[in-house]
Amino acid sequence: MGPTDALYYAYVAISWVLVFYGVNIYYLLFRSVRNGKLPKKVALRELPFVTIQLPVYNERYVVKRLIEAVCKLDYPKDKMEIQVLDDSTDSTREITNAVVSRFAIQGYEVKALNRENRVAYKAGALQYGLNLAKGDFITIFDSDFIPHPNFLLDVLPYFSSSAIGMVQVKWGHLNGDYSTLTQAQAVNLDTHFLVEQKAKSYSSLFMNFNGTAGVWRKKCIIDAGGWKDTLAEDLDLSFRSQLKGWKFVFLHNISCPAELPVQINASKRQQFRWAKGSMQSAHRLLRQIIFSKASYEAKLQAFIQLTRHIVHPLVIAQLLMLPVLMLGRYNIAPETAILAQLLLGPPIFMYALWKLYGREWLRRVPSYFYMLLFGAGIAVNNSRAVVEGLLKIKSEFLRTPKFGVVRKTDSWKNKRYVLPFTKTTVLEISLAAYGLYTFMVAIITGNFLLIPYIVLITLGFTYVASLTVLHSMRPRIAYKP
Repeated sequence: MGPTDALYYAYVAISWVLVFYGVNIYYLLFRSVRNGKLPKKVALRELPFVTIQLPVYNERYVVKRLIEAVCKLDYPKDKMEIQVLDDSTDSTREITNAVVSRFAIQGYEVKALNRENRVAYKAGALQYGLNLAKGDFITIFDSDFIPHPNFLLDVLPYFSSSAIGMVQVKWGHLNGDYSTLTQAQAVNLDTHFLVEQKAKSYSSLFMNFNGTAGVWRKKCIIDAGGWKDTLAEDLDLSFRSQLKGWKFVFLHNISCPAELPVQINASKRQQFRWAKGSMQSAHRLLRQIIFSKASYEAKLQAFIQLTRHIVHPLVIAQLLMLPVLMLGRYNIAPETAILAQLLLGPPIFMYALWKLYGREWLRRVPSYFYMLLFGAGIAVNNSRAVVEGLLKIKSEFLRTPKFGVVRKTDSWKNKRYVLPFTKTTVLEISLAAYGLYTFMVAIITGNFLLIPYIVLITLGFTYVASLTVLHSMRPRIAYKP
C-alpha cells in the first residue's frame, strides 16, 4: 500500500466519522419532536428566596441595561438578592456602582461584589458569589441578557421535584436580523435549543446549562463540587451534577432575549471558548462518564457532545486530501459524496426550520444558508481551539465583547472593545483559494457529486475571512453586512 492509498483510507475514515456526528443531529431532531411535552410544574405555595448573579467584566455598554432589567423582575424585594459580580478593570465599575446605589436606595438588596483579581475568571466570580449567597436558588444572567419581568415566576414552578437541579430557558435574540452574521448565529442557537436541549430535557441523557438564563438549585451546585476553573464552566458543572443524579429541565416555551455578537472577531472568540472548553471538559469528565451508571445511550450522547468540535479539523483535513485523491483517480464519490450531500440535508433541515419557526420557516431559509457558511468557515478558528484543548494548553478566559447593538441603525465600529484582525484569517483565505482549486479539479476529473460540498466549504471560508477583514477596519461610517 502506497502513501496515496493510505491517504485514501484516511479520507474514507474521516468521511464516516463526519457521517457519525451528522446523523446524530437527525437522531436528536427525532427525539426532540417526540419529547414535545413540557415537564410538570407545581404552584408555588411560598416564594423561595432567590440569589441572582450577574457576572460582569468590562461591559460599559450593557451593564446598566442588565441591572435595570433584573430589578424590574416581578418578584418580592424581600425574597431576592442581586449580586453584581463585577471584575471589571475599566469604567464599567463606576457605572455599576452608580446603578447599584440607585436601586439600593429604592429598597433592593443589590450589591456590587468586586474581586482583587480574576482567579478562575467567570467560574471564580460565580463561586465567590455562591459562598456569600443566601438564596436556595441561584439565577444567572450574563451581561448581554434582558430577562422578562415574569422570568422567576415562570421558571421556579418547574422545580416540581427535589431531584431537579437546574432549569434552563431558551435564548431569544435582541438583534437576530441585524446582519447576515447575527442571522446565522440565531438559527444556529435556535437549532441547539429546540433540537438538542429539547431532546435531552428531563430524560436519561445529559443536558447542559448554557451559562446564563437558567436557575440552579443551590444544593445541586454544592453537591457537584461547585464551579471549577475551565473555559466551559457551565458544561463542566452540568455533567458533574448529572453524574450525581440531578435532573435538568429545558423550557422551550420561555425565552430570555440576548444580544448576539455583531463583530465576527467577537463571534470567533466565543466559538473558540466553547470549542476549547468542550475539549477541556472531555479530558476531565469522559472517564467518569464511561464508568458511571448512566445508560449506554447517555454515555454515547455525552461523548458526542464533548468531542463534536473534532469535526472542524477533520473537515479541513478532508478538503486538503481531495485534490490529491481526485487527480489520482480514486473512486471517492459513491462512498463519501452522496453521504456528504445527505449531511447537508436540505429537506431534513427544511423540516427542522418548519418545526422551529412554524409559519415563519420560509423567511428563515436564507438564514439557514448563512448558518451553513458560518459553520464551515469557522473551522480554522475552532480547529485551533480543539488542538489547544487536546494538548491541555491553558489560555485566558476571553469574554465576548458586547456593544449594546439592538437596532439595525445601531453602530459598533467606533466603540471600545472592537477586536483586531485575527491571524487565523490568513489560513481562512488560503483555504478559500485551495477550495477554488479543489473545485476546478473536481470539474476536470468529473467528480460532480462532490461539487456542492466543495462549494459550501469554499464559500464558508470566503465568507468568514471577508467579514473578518471588513470588521477589523474602523471607518467613520459603520459597515453592516
